[in-house]
Amino acid sequence: MIRMPKGGGWPILTPHDTPAFEHVADAYPMPSVGLGLPAVSDGLYHGYEDVDVVESELYAKYDVKRGLRNADGSGVLVGLTTISNVHGYNRTDHGIEPDDGRLIYRGYGVDQLIGAAQAEDRFGYEEVAYLLIAGKLPTRAELDDFRARVDARKPLPEGYLGLFPRATYSHSIMNVLQRATLLLYAFDPNPDDTSPTHEIDVALSLLGRWPRTAAVAHAAHVAEQNDERLLVPPVREGYSMAETVLDVLRSDEGFTHEEAMLLDVMLILHAEHGGGNNSTFTTRVLSSSGTDAYSAYAAAIGSLKGPKHGGANFKAGDMIDDVAAHVRDWSDDDEVAGYLGKILRKEAFDHAGLLYGLGHAVYTKTDPRAEIIREYARRLAEQKGQVDKLDLIASIERLGPQVMRDVRGITKPISTNIDMYTGFVYSMLGIPQDLFTPIFAMARLAGWTAHRMEELYGAGRIIRPAYNSVMPNGGEYVPLDER
Repeated sequence: MIRMPKGGGWPILTPHDTPAFEHVADAYPMPSVGLGLPAVSDGLYHGYEDVDVVESELYAKYDVKRGLRNADGSGVLVGLTTISNVHGYNRTDHGIEPDDGRLIYRGYGVDQLIGAAQAEDRFGYEEVAYLLIAGKLPTRAELDDFRARVDARKPLPEGYLGLFPRATYSHSIMNVLQRATLLLYAFDPNPDDTSPTHEIDVALSLLGRWPRTAAVAHAAHVAEQNDERLLVPPVREGYSMAETVLDVLRSDEGFTHEEAMLLDVMLILHAEHGGGNNSTFTTRVLSSSGTDAYSAYAAAIGSLKGPKHGGANFKAGDMIDDVAAHVRDWSDDDEVAGYLGKILRKEAFDHAGLLYGLGHAVYTKTDPRAEIIREYARRLAEQKGQVDKLDLIASIERLGPQVMRDVRGITKPISTNIDMYTGFVYSMLGIPQDLFTPIFAMARLAGWTAHRMEELYGAGRIIRPAYNSVMPNGGEYVPLDER
């Protein structure tokens, strides 16, 4: 039905007037295509190459910490937090001394939290989310109440699915998740309320809705490609986040308890990682301005999508698959090392010259997340008949640092990071690649929420660093017709 607005004008389409999977490309090509690139456009498309270049020596002259990094690679101290501690080195009079990595949530080691849940054969992510947000471990009654409140927010608002599926066609589920989050703003009667009660309600709402939203977006994309109807599965009360993700993806195929428990471990490991990582810092920057929760979390998703941040998880998986395809004998160290050298020299894989899954901004000797997931990955690999693939990953992990030293001359310790195993684990769980980073976002929401609350109610000042101007003088203004 088409409604005509009062007073005339363009008709207003109801959600039923547009098919759920209609995808209309931009009616006009991009300007560079539609108008071409004649010489007159050079200044527009390439002017920045001459205008926006800052000479590297100026950074030293003005003591600018590029990327908010000190000269030794450590992060510039810009804040204080009570939420977590990401430990990877010790600072001494002699500089940075490498140390075994530790990841601590509210005073508890992440290995301790995972170990306790696994020993009791229960899902632990919700307990960890409560710990991060509330600042203390929940009692059984508090945890049950927390889960019930998340369950209550799993159903989507009335009318939401009439709008949302039309926006699900995308090359990136992360962008879909952003749009879905901002759309929920429109269904919130008080979206700009930043009181503690409303902030917690929004966080619980997103914890309940993001898993199904991302999975529905993936299903919508698949349905569109196959010219099928979108079937939205019902909400399952009492399911953990790990079970919810697998349930929506697997549908009638089902999943095992062991698979859900492994995904639960991954969610816990991704739940929080300090205030300085790019997406969490993004959350804190936006929150410091006093903006609404939906805008802050949508911006964090945009940050996490970046290939230098959360988007690196599938790159490592792709690299491992590429090594597997080009190395004939996976047990031959010389052959594996030789191909890794080609990748570093930009002769193979994506020609970026990077070994994904090796090295970290904070961790030096070990990434505690990788140390934990390695053990659980082997258990599942034995069940899935994927031990050979896991052994290849172990070879890349063992040989990669030395190859990096030989090719790049790197002398500092190089640790394996969690990305080395993320793609492999998710693949064994049957999770499609376009959901790797969205699952990261679902898990990290607990940490983002904690940091947003800390910024809103603890810090109290808008984040506003300085940029020194090295802009040249423009000279006298020349009239348009005289240029």
